[in-house]
Amino acid sequence: PIFHLFFYLHLKVDGHVPSTFKTARVVPILKKPTLDSLDVGNYRPVSLLSFLSKVLERAVYNQLSLFLTQNNLQDPNQSGFKPAHSTETALIAVTEKLHAAKATNLSSVLILLDLSAAFDTVNHSILLSILTSLGITGSAWQWFASYLEDRSYQVTWQGATSAPCRLSTGVPQGSVLGPLLFSLYTRSLGEIISSHGFSYHCYADDTQLILSFPPSDTQVSSRISACLNDVSMWMSSHHLKLNPSKTDLLFIPGTTSPHNNLSISFENSLVTPSAEARGLGVVMDDQLSFSSHIANLTRSCRFLLYNIRRIRPFLSQDATQVLVQSLVISRLDYCNSLLAGLPLRATKPLQLIQNAAARLVFNLPKFSHVTPLLRSLHWLPVAPASDSKP
Repeated sequence: PIFHLFFYLHLKVDGHVPSTFKTARVVPILKKPTLDSLDVGNYRPVSLLSFLSKVLERAVYNQLSLFLTQNNLQDPNQSGFKPAHSTETALIAVTEKLHAAKATNLSSVLILLDLSAAFDTVNHSILLSILTSLGITGSAWQWFASYLEDRSYQVTWQGATSAPCRLSTGVPQGSVLGPLLFSLYTRSLGEIISSHGFSYHCYADDTQLILSFPPSDTQVSSRISACLNDVSMWMSSHHLKLNPSKTDLLFIPGTTSPHNNLSISFENSLVTPSAEARGLGVVMDDQLSFSSHIANLTRSCRFLLYNIRRIRPFLSQDATQVLVQSLVISRLDYCNSLLAGLPLRATKPLQLIQNAAARLVFNLPKFSHVTPLLRSLHWLPVAPASDSKP
């Protein structure tokens, strides 16, 4: 009841966000453990906000999400921050389009756009005008205006904290509302993409474009260039920056004859097809076999099992199970529905990893029978698990 009163006073009445709720402590997090830790571009700034501010944001988030859903205002091709949607549903939507095109002997291109510091460059005036166009007015609009203005941050690094700095742009990474506001900010991008005959799917600031065409089409390169140039212009008008050097293009042939002359001129850069591309943590290849993804996943899981095995003598069975499930099985489960329909020989390396993980939990030798172990752990084998997801 106390919080409901607090929420009512700050949102419904005066549309004001306390200044202490708008001060963030920013901690730089290395994007990948394998990246150069001396390169500041390899870090992601994560904003740590006060507990009460996150509680308030969650209440606003729930209200805003309900409003958007009831009025059908969300982009249907945006999988980020929506109930029953995830990175997996985004990737399924993309791969299903590619499989459908391939089945009808159409070639496809998949373009994975990369944005530089997307959350940090959101223009507040544009975002507020978008909220107005969606029907958010009055004290609710005033609350969002107050939420965005006069924000500040301090950077904490190696035990030292910087002086406070003011922010005039951006939505905070690590906040509850930031990602949803960003998805609304980029809502009109889909219209630009669709106007060129492309389909697309997004997860927050990750955007994937798909164009399917007959292998004989000679205008593909110019169509892609025209679309990317318009996307780039839209990005510039919204104070967002595309990164051409990190934009990937994957060509999926509809026949056995590849499209050898496919090269795209984009922002004074030449983008050529890659054999594989990483999107949302999954490596996709031009044959949609996921062979590189499976190989990478097998390698990382094998390394983790090796390290857990070294400390297994000091762990109980329950502790080992927690470690194995959180570090290894979670990786096998991530987006595993993308592997549905692959031949068993393709997913066999992952099944061997799961078998080794089960034996490690029970501290059994290499050739122990695994079926009763998997049943005891309630782990579905890899192939049935990928096929059983809705």
